[in-house]
Amino acid sequence: MPKGITLLATPEGWRHSVLTEEGGMLCGRLADVPANTDPAEARAAVAAIVVGLAHGVHETDVDVTWDPSREPG
Repeated sequence: MPKGITLLATPEGWRHSVLTEEGGMLCGRLADVPANTDPAEARAAVAAIVVGLAHGVHETDVDVTWDPSREPG
């Protein structure tokens, strides 16, 4: 099950790491999200990935929330 998400903007595009409760990590690039995309859109894209994986792998629904104290700016 997903435990946390790290989202990083790089010059080449947005990168993500999804941490699991079991101690695993799924890392990648948001292929369809350009580097200049607003952070809110990047968060929505990675949230959709996490929701889809939780449903597809664990047959459960999850809600993705973001810690406002970790917002850029």
